[in-house]
Amino acid sequence: MGQFIQQLINGLTLGAVYGLIALGYTMVYGIIGMINFAHGDVYMVSAIMAVTFITLLSALGISSVPLMLVLVLVIVIALTSVYGWTVERTAYRPLRNSTRLAPLISAIGMSIFLQNMVQITQGARVKPVPTLLPGSLELFTANGFTVHLAYTQILIVLVTVALLIGFTALITRTSFGRQQRACEQDRTMTALLGINVDRTISLTFMLGAALAAVAGVMVTVYYGVVDFSIGFVAGIKAFTAAVLGGIGSLPGAMLGGLIIGMIESFWSAYLSPEYKDVATFVILILVLMFRPSGLLGRPEVEKV
Repeated sequence: MGQFIQQLINGLTLGAVYGLIALGYTMVYGIIGMINFAHGDVYMVSAIMAVTFITLLSALGISSVPLMLVLVLVIVIALTSVYGWTVERTAYRPLRNSTRLAPLISAIGMSIFLQNMVQITQGARVKPVPTLLPGSLELFTANGFTVHLAYTQILIVLVTVALLIGFTALITRTSFGRQQRACEQDRTMTALLGINVDRTISLTFMLGAALAAVAGVMVTVYYGVVDFSIGFVAGIKAFTAAVLGGIGSLPGAMLGGLIIGMIESFWSAYLSPEYKDVATFVILILVLMFRPSGLLGRPEVEKV
């Protein structure tokens, strides 16, 4: 029982990270109908930035953990949002009116570019950071197994819940959210009504990148090590989470992330950890075969 509860906690924490990345996929897909396959590498870039600024602030003598986390989050979110804007401006906007395959290939090219850029500029070695939030709460002991809840896990879950609530309110209750939904339905009519479609799409990419930045900082604090290759696998798993929950649905993206995280955690604990990624991709195949709209998604209606 104790091990089960521990893996449930670990799975929820991992799923929260996947959910944050999946929210970025969902926001971009919801407005332009395309999957940003460079999104996982934007998350990787944010994690590398987090390592850099944590190391720099530690060298400057900042010892307050809350202050350091706030500063790192603000800086990394700002810089990663610029990356999100750049991806949209260079890989998507010039190809917006072309065939659906062209932006997809362009996004994959951007993904490869970001990976190689980080590998060349930062090196291929794993980059560690000092532990910022050591320690954990001992919940209970069952059959000699003590269940721990790490402070970093509490932080990740609280931040994820706050962001999900905030972004849901942004999409459903603000003028910008209405502009996003209008662009999703008909970009031509939206432009005729006086809404700046290009700006709305660019801001959406920047918001998606900001979510990836938060996930990158949280992963850096949680695991303490990052490298240039973490973006691809995390991006594919987050994409699987978005599809599982229902691409275009913010609660669905978070639900899919939690499901993927728990499956991965329990698979690693009770079966073979070498095949946990296989389980994720099998889920993606099954969802695409039997429920392509996802758990909370709506079937897409083709306009004629």
